[in-house]
Amino acid sequence: MEQPDQSPDTRKPEQPKIDWFILIAGTAILLALVLPAAFAPAWTSHKIDLAYEFITKKFGIYYIIAAITITVFLLAIAFSRHGGRKLGPAGVRPVYSSFAWGSMLFCTGIGASLIYWGAAEWAMYYDSPPFGVAARSDQAIIWGATYGMFHWGPLAWALYCLPTIAFCCSYHIREMPILRLSAACSGVLGKYTGRWPGRIIDLLFIVGLLGTAATGLAFGTELVSSTFTRFSRSTLLPDLDDGFGMQLSIMILATLLIAYSVYRGLDKGIKILSVINATLVLVLIGFVLIVGPTKFILEMGVLSLGHLAQNFIRMMTWTDPLARAEFVESWTIFYWAWWLALGPFVGMFVAKISRGRTLREVIFGMMAWGSLGCALFFIVLGNYALDLELSSAYPVVEKIFAESPSWTIAAILEMLPMGKFWLLFVAVVALIFTATTYDSATYTLAAGATKSLRTDQHPIRMHRVYWAITLGLLPSALLFLGGLDPLRTASVLASFPLLFVYVILIFSIIAMLREPEADASP
Repeated sequence: MEQPDQSPDTRKPEQPKIDWFILIAGTAILLALVLPAAFAPAWTSHKIDLAYEFITKKFGIYYIIAAITITVFLLAIAFSRHGGRKLGPAGVRPVYSSFAWGSMLFCTGIGASLIYWGAAEWAMYYDSPPFGVAARSDQAIIWGATYGMFHWGPLAWALYCLPTIAFCCSYHIREMPILRLSAACSGVLGKYTGRWPGRIIDLLFIVGLLGTAATGLAFGTELVSSTFTRFSRSTLLPDLDDGFGMQLSIMILATLLIAYSVYRGLDKGIKILSVINATLVLVLIGFVLIVGPTKFILEMGVLSLGHLAQNFIRMMTWTDPLARAEFVESWTIFYWAWWLALGPFVGMFVAKISRGRTLREVIFGMMAWGSLGCALFFIVLGNYALDLELSSAYPVVEKIFAESPSWTIAAILEMLPMGKFWLLFVAVVALIFTATTYDSATYTLAAGATKSLRTDQHPIRMHRVYWAITLGLLPSALLFLGGLDPLRTASVLASFPLLFVYVILIFSIIAMLREPEADASP
């Protein structure tokens, strides 16, 4: 009997398979967080406050220790012989240009939250400064201009970089066809990588990303809503309200844009949006620097960079065990928790786009260029706002606390030459910023809930779209609750289990780098 044709040419390529346990369990946990916020907001807000206070006061010191340890560990790798390890076969070239790679890395790592905090964070520290400094004093101004760059600086990017290096080792050096957090821990887990210990780690990654992405999405949505509302009031719709309805509409629009981008894929969607956004952001920063108080911006920028360099060790080791003024709990621990919980997502994505580079390039690309990019926002946008406050041109601090940071940012943007144009410009940039960050998050959620994924494969399109829609639920609930505390708490709660996973990642990296390089060859 004639055998049917079984040649490879007639077979459809095998599609990546969804891990239904991870998908269903992650969705169930998400709904367990969203539904109480929707139907019992007062009870939920109270429980959120209790949870935040418990974790930051009982376990906050471990976040401080983790940030310091991880930074030292990564620098040791970068300066060791392992720093030259190539991600992929010998001779392979980087898939993306340096600008495209840096744009995707940067936009994935920060999002519209950087515009939000870059312009407004100094005011929080000016009003409640660290180290017992008198509020609203000259020293408070200097600390206010400095601390934002610390919280978005090398230690923060180190928390992103550790999982990135672990993924690089497992995905490119070991060539494991699995882009999941459990695979990054395979140097420790061994045969348990694909069993329940590994699957629990993958579930923690999904939950951590959903919780922390909600914080950044909410900040970005508030900024888009405020800038667009202020633009509309001064042009077309004078009665438009910057409330929950507007913010929910922006959230839906951002979710649709994210869904479209991830449907288009890594090269046609995420790469293009990232490059466009990086270019637009540079235009904004350049314009504010040129037409704003250039001399003051540069003077405060140099002063704050020098102040950061002089006090870096003091800042990274400050735990405030005597005064207990809660600055550390409210800000440093919140930020380390936020970066830590987002780390596996950023790491998974950056590892995916870093084929052809070395471990040293990845470490310095993230810790150095990422930190400098963030510092640029704080120096230009923050000091522009600070100048308005000190010159009495606009009561920035008063408006931030009386109204909201996002509405105040919209007001100071409107004071620029062609202010209405820049309101609309920033609304668009913040929307794209939100999309570029969280379409990457959606991609990694889908990858984390996929059983195996070769370097030439991507998660199924509709799987990516599902997570894009799901990702918008929790930030909508947090915006409904209102205030900064629910957003902070979402990050801290999501990050806490991942503290233990980061310990596993360190030992996993050590184990994988100790393997002979020949073993990593195909």
